[in-house]
Amino acid sequence: MVEELLRAQRELKDGEIKTLELRRHYDAEIEDVWQACTDADRLARWFLPVSGDLRVGGTYQLQGNAGGEILQCEPPRLLKVSWLFGENPGFSEVEVRLSAKDGGTLFELRHSAVVPPEMWSGYGPGATGVGWDLALLGLGLHLAGGEKVDEETFHLTAEGRRVITTSSRAWGEAHLAAGAPADQVAAAVAATTAFYAPEPES
Repeated sequence: MVEELLRAQRELKDGEIKTLELRRHYDAEIEDVWQACTDADRLARWFLPVSGDLRVGGTYQLQGNAGGEILQCEPPRLLKVSWLFGENPGFSEVEVRLSAKDGGTLFELRHSAVVPPEMWSGYGPGATGVGWDLALLGLGLHLAGGEKVDEETFHLTAEGRRVITTSSRAWGEAHLAAGAPADQVAAAVAATTAFYAPEPES
């Protein structure tokens, strides 16, 4: 799973609006990847159950997670939604672009948001980035015919902890490349890792 995780490229654009970008290649046809990302039954098998009026201008709600409006949908290449989470959500949008490449599909995800300063200084891009890494890992397993990991226990397994730690560090590298001070990055990576994979209680 760590090798699967490392297939992705990560980039951070750090301004008033923070933009996280993830790019990776899947060995699956573009139509298959598109359906996996937009069909409610398939989404539940690798990501989360979704409900709502699933059309452009309609709204969606991921169970226990974000919801929002479907802003653009151009099968099988572009999906753009607002991504609202929590009691007082600010600007947040997610865009997924697919393109046929090298016999498979290039998957590009861009999440742009205004992030509260205290959250950014505490966790950096990993707060959101690790979650997306885990989601895209799930998509890869699904496209390859594998089973969804148990989200309740994944962080307790040795492999799960390696995946989370690797993801957190990778987003730390993207944070550093975007110009953040090394000490701030190190603290954010440690906080993010502890959030997603807290030490088991003795």
